[in-house]
This record gives sequence, C-alpha cells and structure tokens, in this order.
Amino acid sequence: MGTVNRNISLRAMRVFCVAAERESFRETAELLFLTSSAVSHQIKQLESDLGFKLFERTPRSLHLTADGTALYDDISPLIADFDSVIAQNTRVQQSRSLRISVQPFFASELFVPRLPEFVEQNPDIEISIDTSDESPEKHPRTADVSLRIFKTPPDVLACERLFPLRLLPAGTPDFYDAIKIRGSKIVSPFPLVIHESRPKAWREWQRSSRIKLPDHANGIRLDSMIAVARAAEQGLGAALVPKQLSNSWFESSALVQLFDHELVTRDAYYLVCRAEDRDKDEIRLFREWALQNFTDDT
Repeated sequence: MGTVNRNISLRAMRVFCVAAERESFRETAELLFLTSSAVSHQIKQLESDLGFKLFERTPRSLHLTADGTALYDDISPLIADFDSVIAQNTRVQQSRSLRISVQPFFASELFVPRLPEFVEQNPDIEISIDTSDESPEKHPRTADVSLRIFKTPPDVLACERLFPLRLLPAGTPDFYDAIKIRGSKIVSPFPLVIHESRPKAWREWQRSSRIKLPDHANGIRLDSMIAVARAAEQGLGAALVPKQLSNSWFESSALVQLFDHELVTRDAYYLVCRAEDRDKDEIRLFREWALQNFTDDT
C-alpha cells in the first residue's frame, strides 16, 4: 500500500483542473483571481509533490501529458462532488436590507440618537437612511418605510400614527429677556423665523394663544426645520419648533420656550409603508421598534 502525500492541497487541485480545461495559465489566473506566476508556481509544486509532469509547455501552448490527463479524469469529478456537498450543507444567510426615509429634523433630533438600539438588535439588516427630503404628505417610492408628517395619510399606504405635531415658540435666553408685553400684545421687537412650508403658523399661534404679535414684525423665511432652529439659536428671531423633537435644544438652553402656549396642528408624524410590504420581516421588526420608541399620545 502506497503512502499518501498529505502536502497536496485541495486548492492546488482546483488550480490544476481549471488549467487543464483552459490550457492557459493566464486564463486560469483571471478566473481564479490569481497572478499567472502564482498559477505556474502551484502547478510546479503539485508536479513536484506527485512526482510526474502534468503539462507539456511550449512558448505558445500548454497541453496535458498522459499522466496529467489521467489525473484530471480522476480528480475532476471528485472536485465537482465536493463542491456539490459543500453547497448542500452550507447555510447561506440571506442579506436583508431596509431603506428608510426620515425628514431631516426628525432624523437628527430623535431618530438617529435612538437608532443604535435597532442596529444592535438586528445586526443582519443592512440599513440605508435618506434624510434629504423635507417635504410632508408623501412616501418616497425609493423607501421601504418612512417617518413623515401627514394630515391624513392616503388609504393605499399602511400608516401608524406616532404623535401629533405641536409647535412651541422658542428663542435664545437673551431674546426671551428682551420681550415686553403690554396687556396681551408684544410691544418689543419680535422678529419671526418662518418655515416656508408653514407660512401661516405664527398667525395661527397668535389666534389660539390670544397674544398679539407686533403689527409689523420682521421675518426671515427658511426651507427646513433644522435651519429654522439654527436661526433661532443664533438670535435671528422667534421660531415655532416641534415640541417632541426639540428637547435637546431646551435641555442645553440653546433655546428656551418663550410662551407657555403651544400650537396644536392638525398634522401628525406617521410611520408609513406600502400596504403589501407591511408584514415583511425587516419592516415588521422596524415597525415594532419604532412604535415602542416614538409613540406619544400626550
């Protein structure tokens, strides 16, 4: 009984089989993502281990020897069977992905700070987050799930209400100290920071609070809630900011609440997805987590 050379590797046998089929070390290297010199070295090592030549080499051709042909006929089916067994017994973990669209201020102030918990609980879900779309009343086609403001979500979407949009008047501490009120009217300078998507919000706050704004209050208009809050933080005026999204600003005293009255709008933040996708595993997991973290009925 002959001794078995245990130095011969399965990898070398794979390289040999491909080289035998291609009759080219260059093509073998390209297929196996190796260099031509690496292929040549493995074949020479295999010939040394086996004790016979596998290929006849000329400057322009490569052909199997008789011994090489016999080895290929024996080993090629075994390599194929081995690959088949490995494939049948390997669990391929299906990668899962989730595309989330979140309005920018919600993302920066509430969603991203709490996101690590979801990532830790679901490490196999690849998450892509789009925060570029400020617009309300829409579920982007490219998103699997979105967190957005709606008055009334469309019936074709699966929607779950998170919390109502409540707007608080906010400004810097110095701005607050400079406010003067006579009766129920603000008589000191009171420049307004206005979100372009809610140009009438200050008027609605004035009506519901019964606190009259100056007759000719100057204003600056901005197209995102992040910019609105930053403008107020820089002392450019008073801004109406979402109550549930502004806690960090108030806790740090970057902003203070200027009046007790808050404007309760008809809008609310919703968790939204396509109805047919509602029970997909990754969306179900996200829905359950979001409802635990962002629901506020107060």
